[in-house]
Amino acid sequence: MANQEPLTGPLAGLKVLDLTAVLMGPSATQMLADLGADVIKVETDDGDATRKIGPNGDERMGPIYLGLNRNKRSIVLNLREPEGREAFLRLARKADVLTTNVRPKGMERLRLAYSDVAEVNPRIVYASLVGFSQRGRYARSPAFDDLIQAATALPWAVAANTDDQPHYVPVNIADRSVGLYAFGVVLAALYSRDRTGKGQQVDVPMFETMVPYVLGDHLYGHKFVPAQGDFGYPRLLARSRKPYRTQDAWVCCAIYHDHHWKAFLEVIGMPHLWNTDPRLATMTTRTVHAEELSTFVGEQLALRTTAQWQEALAIADIPVFPMNSFESLLEDPHLKDIGFFSEVEHPQLGTIREMAVPSEWHGTPPSHYRPPPALGEHSREILREAGYEDGEIDRMLETGITRDAGAAGA
Repeated sequence: MANQEPLTGPLAGLKVLDLTAVLMGPSATQMLADLGADVIKVETDDGDATRKIGPNGDERMGPIYLGLNRNKRSIVLNLREPEGREAFLRLARKADVLTTNVRPKGMERLRLAYSDVAEVNPRIVYASLVGFSQRGRYARSPAFDDLIQAATALPWAVAANTDDQPHYVPVNIADRSVGLYAFGVVLAALYSRDRTGKGQQVDVPMFETMVPYVLGDHLYGHKFVPAQGDFGYPRLLARSRKPYRTQDAWVCCAIYHDHHWKAFLEVIGMPHLWNTDPRLATMTTRTVHAEELSTFVGEQLALRTTAQWQEALAIADIPVFPMNSFESLLEDPHLKDIGFFSEVEHPQLGTIREMAVPSEWHGTPPSHYRPPPALGEHSREILREAGYEDGEIDRMLETGITRDAGAAGA
């Protein structure tokens, strides 16, 4: 679709000023953009760092950037210069939301803290995505996904689960999880504004968001005071909790509830164990003996092929799924049924692969598509909307207050 197509979807009409970069912030704002918000990505002359990662990074259009910035417009502004700051505030006057992951002290130095922005637009929702709560001793510390994973014990849990050295989860799980939470927080703040007529600042800290994400499962016995057991949900920490090896591949099956266990024991020809093995008696006993029972299931699944288990367990109403690789996930038949992956033409890059918006709207579906923008692609367009004349914009281009896509590319 052409860039000029009107925005559609449940958030059409919402204007978001996006002063975020890398992963956490852009993931949140892409969710807003996917649902129809007009997201204006404000970048420095160097652009978002993810532009330079991977294939086409030299062209500032790498795959990580492309996966986080569709349906947005890009403007370059030098916020350290008074004229650049003034242009930003002009945009803020008409914005519903400002998102930033610049550290608060940095925003203060730019004179773009909440108090500065609220002075020109008291209705704005100012979402500050930070590493840590600003009320504690870590307030001024930098934060990256790996650091937050380590701070919230995820590598430790991986080591406990595998009897190996600590490893980070091989997904930017903190960035993406906190981005998802920030998406919901922004919408909640907008709901509050619509009821009260007032905007506000909302801080979304990575560390504090991820602590309940992890300890929701693993506080466990220490949920009670005094403690009624150890830390760690045994089922999740069982070293045998992993995809099961079959005769020809790997498969996951979730034997969890009573009826799952009864059905599985029937399938393997051992129904008597339900009444004779005390480990199977209740959810509590199965959790205590999760390691042993998972090993038992693994020994049984090794006796048949993946296809045989898929058929047998599906008939028994036991959740079962073969393990995908990245390559086989791209060819998943269910995703093909719904057209999840599509090939679109990017004006600078040619054909790229896109993934669908996962939510499916039956009343106000988002049907627009704007490819991830080149650096400064919409600078002139956005400045015109803010009230600048072409002569003023030309002068801003000459003095380096802004850049257009051609200049940035050069």
